[in-house]
Amino acid sequence: MIVADKKPIQEIIETVKHCEKILVLGCNECVTVCEAGGKKEVGILSSALRMYFLNQGKEMKIDEITLERQCDHEYLDEIRDVADQYDAIVSLACGVGVQFTAEKYPSMPVYPGVNTCFLGATEKRGLWTERCQACGSCILATTGGICPVSRCAKRVMNGPCGGSSKGKCEISKDVDCAWQLIIDRLKAIGRLEDYEKVQPIKDWSTDRAGGPRRVVREDVQL
Repeated sequence: MIVADKKPIQEIIETVKHCEKILVLGCNECVTVCEAGGKKEVGILSSALRMYFLNQGKEMKIDEITLERQCDHEYLDEIRDVADQYDAIVSLACGVGVQFTAEKYPSMPVYPGVNTCFLGATEKRGLWTERCQACGSCILATTGGICPVSRCAKRVMNGPCGGSSKGKCEISKDVDCAWQLIIDRLKAIGRLEDYEKVQPIKDWSTDRAGGPRRVVREDVQL
């Protein structure tokens, strides 16, 4: 899932302080799971903004809506009849949702209410860790399901490097060496011989270097 974190309230206040009517728009997908932008967080942010501006002697209309998701035309259409009632939208979706909402309503300022961090997983309540950088050319089949692109600090394709020690990365004793994890995993599944194979040069053409990417599926298009 896409993992995000709340922006500091003061940053959001500075962004919207010139407005009189704003819509705080939540998303019921990834940002709800990581507790950054779901219905609960929409309510908390809206209440905090109301209290702040009330204390400043400024009357501000702040409404709340949480969509199923903000990266889909179908759900963004749900606010079509009300969007023009506001001076701005504060989106608590990931960066994709913020941009898609802005594209859908080009005359409406859309401001981010969260910082989009990475593609990750929930390890436990309150802890999310990075697992994927969406490089577009997945090699997990040959690395035991552990990604060196996202989990090795140097993105080494044939590791470990000379800086690892006792299973830890040289950048921090709290960071596991990705290649040690890969070796341990290959041992566990009886495929350690895969480690002996030199990985070819990775195809980075599917990564971000080529500009914005897209996936086209003609078999599902209408």
